Amino acid sequence: QVQFVESGGGLVQPGGSLRLSCAASRSIGSIYRMGWYRQAPGKQRELVATITNGGSTNYGDSVKGRFTISRDNAKNTMYLQMSTLKPEDTAVYYCKGLVAGTAYWGQGTQVTVSS
Repeated sequence: QVQFVESGGGLVQPGGSLRLSCAASRSIGSIYRMGWYRQAPGKQRELVATITNGGSTNYGDSVKGRFTISRDNAKNTMYLQMSTLKPEDTAVYYCKGLVAGTAYWGQGTQVTVSS
C-alpha cells in the first residue's frame, strides 16, 4: 500500500511554467511505473506522462516537448516540469502508481492557466 500527495499546482499565465511534485508514503524504487494524469471539467481523465523505475518515459501527444516527467527514488518523489503552459492545460493533476496490481492515486492538485 502507498499514499501519494501532490503539490505545486496554482495559477499561472499562458507561457509560464510550474513544477508539480508527488510525494510517496514509502519507497518508490520497487514501483515499476508511475505517472501523471489530468482531468479538466467535463472531460475524462487523460494520460499526461509515465516513467518507469529505469527512467523510460512516455508522454501524451498534447504535452510532448513541453512537459518533462522525472522521479527521484531516493526522495520517494516524482515530478512533472511543465513549460509553455496553455489554457487548455488547466485541470486537476493526479499522480498514480501501480503496486502489486492495485492502482493508487493521489488527491490531485489544481493547475489553472489563465491571464
